[in-house]
Amino acid sequence: MILYPAIDIRDGKCVRLIQGDYDKESVYGDPVEMAEKWISQGARALHLVDLDGALEGSSKNLDAIQAIAKSTNVPIQVGGGIRTIEKIELLLEIGVSRTILGTAALQDKQFLKEAIDKFGAAIAVSIDAKNGYVATDGWTKTSEKKAIDFAKELEDLGVRTIIYTDIAKDGMLAGPNFDEIYTVNKHVGINVIASGGVSNASDVKKLAELDVYGTIIGKALYTGNIDLEALLKDV
Repeated sequence: MILYPAIDIRDGKCVRLIQGDYDKESVYGDPVEMAEKWISQGARALHLVDLDGALEGSSKNLDAIQAIAKSTNVPIQVGGGIRTIEKIELLLEIGVSRTILGTAALQDKQFLKEAIDKFGAAIAVSIDAKNGYVATDGWTKTSEKKAIDFAKELEDLGVRTIIYTDIAKDGMLAGPNFDEIYTVNKHVGINVIASGGVSNASDVKKLAELDVYGTIIGKALYTGNIDLEALLKDV
């Protein structure tokens, strides 16, 4: 299982939100320095989120993303406001390994299919769920589509990787929604990366037992609840 330290970027700074609430923000400094910190502790991949892009649909943080890509030598996946083929191309050109589609994948199947046909495994889709339903627009809205049904649709379309986040758990350090993650992973044959609520090393080990492809760790790293270097020796 691959562990992905999360670096959420807003206004050029590394931040953490609680349950995706833009009014509940903690700032943790420079995102490039944070990326280098996690890699120095053994991270083999990074998960970046452009929070401004997720909310507004346009990026203010491209410089920070490019700087991280240039200063590191591990695969980087990036999500947040990626809604055009041109944006995907730009991110891949500056060194991003995989782009994550969210709202656009739910609302524009033609765009999603075009992206998959053109970029293949470089496309992942984020399923951000609230009470079992897909959330959109920076988690500010909830759709009428069930997350598990969306996951199956994505697999049929050719998506190879999904990131499943229970936003009720995100940033709460209360443990992931293991039941939902198990259900999604059981019903699709593609890579599932779990996200949201990881609070300690035991949570990560339990996710590994569910045989998910990867796990994103956010707030627990920033609070010190998880020692990445020690955890990587056990997982």
